[in-house]
Amino acid sequence: MGSFNKAKMRVGGLAGVVAVALVVAACGGSGSGSSASVSSAAKSAPVSSATGKVSVGTATGSDGKYLVGADGRALYLWVADGTGKSVCAGACAKFWPPLTTQSAPVAANGVTGSQLGTTTRSDGAKQVTYDGHPLYYFLEDTAKGSVKGQGSDNFGAKWWLVAPSGTAITKSSAVPTGY
Repeated sequence: MGSFNKAKMRVGGLAGVVAVALVVAACGGSGSGSSASVSSAAKSAPVSSATGKVSVGTATGSDGKYLVGADGRALYLWVADGTGKSVCAGACAKFWPPLTTQSAPVAANGVTGSQLGTTTRSDGAKQVTYDGHPLYYFLEDTAKGSVKGQGSDNFGAKWWLVAPSGTAITKSSAVPTGY
């Protein structure tokens, strides 16, 4: 029985190593063709797509004043995106859901309306931009005031909160989460 249990543990350990390698490989690429499995938390992420008007406002936390969606959750920019173009797709977009809309976004408190816009994603959805930066939520930010994605380098580049000026807030009081 002892050898059987050892063999079982070796196979289980090997399976765990393979699973981690697959997730790391999926995170390292562009993500557009990835079929990596996503955790049950990712599958239950709030939908960022809207059928009506999407508003962008501000909140203040330990990292300063930053942009938030209508639900009060933090919005981020990704350094890997070009101005006005989103390259976060596939597995990336599952962990960093884009803020999308079907109409023009609306400026709420502390937001300059002329800095709001949209860009068309590779899947045809319209993603909200601010000062040319596509905006994203972070899967683990499930409540107002949560900024767990701040300073993260998921998918090969930094994720930052967005200041009302449109610049990245590059200081971080939060401990970034990695995948």
